[in-house]
Amino acid sequence: MTMQPVKIPEERSFSDLLSDLAQETSTLVRQEVQLARAEMTAKARHASKDAVLVGAGAALAYGGLLALLAAVALILDVVMPFWLAAMLVGLAAAVGGYAMIQQGLDRIKHIDATPRQTLQTLKEDKLWLSEHASR
Repeated sequence: MTMQPVKIPEERSFSDLLSDLAQETSTLVRQEVQLARAEMTAKARHASKDAVLVGAGAALAYGGLLALLAAVALILDVVMPFWLAAMLVGLAAAVGGYAMIQQGLDRIKHIDATPRQTLQTLKEDKLWLSEHASR
């Protein structure tokens, strides 16, 4: 077994080190911006799905309102005045649609748009930079 000689790192000037630091910092900032963009895109995609739920709930409530008013009101017309039957059916459909809309809006309200992963890596980068700058 032969021993490999130990390589001594070459001495670098302070200006070379500063130049490398500036280049590495620039690369790091670009990567953080890319991470923030990716994270915000994912959050926007999630929000758009919840907005679709709100729209679907509204359309369903409207369709339910029309269908129930027509069908049940015709059935209830046998035992009560038609206007009362139509009002009861419409109220039931509106309540169901309102519940779906509220569910979607509540989900949208709870979306955390803060790019938490990016903020965490920025904190880590700042800590790393301060540790290496103090050497």
